[in-house]
Amino acid sequence: MYKILILAVVQGIAEFLPISSSGHLIILGALLEQLSSSVSELSESPTLEIILHAGTLGSILVVFWKRILNLLTSDRRVLPLLVVGTVPAAIVGLTIKSQFSALLMNPTLAAAMLLVTGCMLVFLGRLSQRNGCYTELNWRAAVLIGCFQAFAILPGVSRSGSTILGGRLLGLKNEDSVTFSFLLAIPAILGASLLAVKDIWQQLSAGKTLEFSIPELALGASISFLVGLVALTWLIGWSRKDRLHWFAWWCFPAGGWALFHFNGYL
Repeated sequence: MYKILILAVVQGIAEFLPISSSGHLIILGALLEQLSSSVSELSESPTLEIILHAGTLGSILVVFWKRILNLLTSDRRVLPLLVVGTVPAAIVGLTIKSQFSALLMNPTLAAAMLLVTGCMLVFLGRLSQRNGCYTELNWRAAVLIGCFQAFAILPGVSRSGSTILGGRLLGLKNEDSVTFSFLLAIPAILGASLLAVKDIWQQLSAGKTLEFSIPELALGASISFLVGLVALTWLIGWSRKDRLHWFAWWCFPAGGWALFHFNGYL
């Protein structure tokens, strides 16, 4: 139970803050033997994966419910942009998971990519203010931001940091780049969840029992949802103040220490 609690907190925080949830889970699993089995379960158990992601997806729906409602009513042209923006991540993600799955659990790669995330955040902090609105994006811009999201398939690359940077480079103002980043996360998380549901169905069809009890799953979802609300609200506030690059000063020491550690220097 306490392992699920820890993983849910890490998922809720790092899913939204630009510090990479996958990178932190992999590094934690490699550093702490008592967590390694749980991290393995997280990556291999579709049940736990879908529940924790459903919790963080719930955070997005609560925080952005007004914008989502607008998408379904007055801003319908944005919906196909979200679809095409998800395509690069879907192609890259399915390819890597089917052909190079071990790469996604490599702590050395995760540590190195945390340093890359830090560099992206520093660059983000040096960009001048933009004035573009996400409702004015075209298909080409949506695909390019989607490519930034696809890059974040690599462990240690922050999905939020990468897509927010992509939005800013394409002229979006701070708040709109954050908004489009997390609207873009909705189909990505839903897609991953559907794949997880498929795996669950296959398990049940084969007569296998699920790995976790209902109370454990409910706890994981609730914690990731509540922590995700706080982290997402924090991210939006810091984005308005143009402070997202401050998170680089977490990524640099964390990634640097882990990189030295896994290469035998510490």
